[in-house]
Amino acid sequence: MAVQDAIPAPQAVEDTAGTVRRKRILRHAGIFLTLILMWEFGSRIGWLDPLFYPRPSNIMRSFWLIYFQNGNVWYHLYATMSLVFLGWIGGSILGIGLGSLVGFNSVLRRFLKPYVIVLEATPRIAVAPLLIAALGFGASSKIAIIVLVCFFAPFINTLSGVMNVDEDRLELFRSMRASKMQVLRKLVLPDAVPIIMAGERLALTAALSGALVAEFIQRDEGIGSLILVYTRNLNMASAFACIFTLTILGFLIFKGMEKIDFYVAFWKYEGGRERVSAKRRAAMEGPDHA
Repeated sequence: MAVQDAIPAPQAVEDTAGTVRRKRILRHAGIFLTLILMWEFGSRIGWLDPLFYPRPSNIMRSFWLIYFQNGNVWYHLYATMSLVFLGWIGGSILGIGLGSLVGFNSVLRRFLKPYVIVLEATPRIAVAPLLIAALGFGASSKIAIIVLVCFFAPFINTLSGVMNVDEDRLELFRSMRASKMQVLRKLVLPDAVPIIMAGERLALTAALSGALVAEFIQRDEGIGSLILVYTRNLNMASAFACIFTLTILGFLIFKGMEKIDFYVAFWKYEGGRERVSAKRRAAMEGPDHA
């Protein structure tokens, strides 16, 4: 009985985790509000130049203007996010596909891996004008820039996951005379999914930066071009509102990818394993109850 009492109940553990989470949220909210109040106070008494560091109250007013009163930000936001997701999909397909081939084929690995590393070491801002010169102004060159930005993280993570596959299981597949494609689909890629998903999180957040680089250069549409317009007109409150919009989007993208990772690579998480086990139990018990 004493041993059972010493083991915490699942509900007690869940309540404790919820309390810790609430305290953490309140702590960060307090820090954030303190920084905002210091910024507002410093701007009002002249410690900060309001021209370059507008008051948070003015930034909030600009949020209202650009999102609701004028509504001019929505078109640019749609343009930026469309580029982000298209470029991320292209970079992910290219990175995962090439990473799988290079990791699975030693000949390709010897020849291609050094060139990919050299490409990654080249600054994107230097390559962007070359892509624009080759593809012209417009969405195609922007997407190409984002693909280039997104490519490396899925590639190197897929390569690492493929090369670090469990040797005993690989030998078992070979003893069963599995083809290379079967080994790749049934063993290598499933084992590499967790590390591939980590690369996808990095790639999607990097895609936002790639979109801004493309928009800063072309200056036709998107949040990046809107920031340039506002800063050129010294409307810094609206420029900060756009920057904070990108910050919020980046945070939501990262948290969204964490949720996707929880469902795709569920075996990494205790909650994911319990969820899948519960579904399987329900599926097995269904016909009996019927």
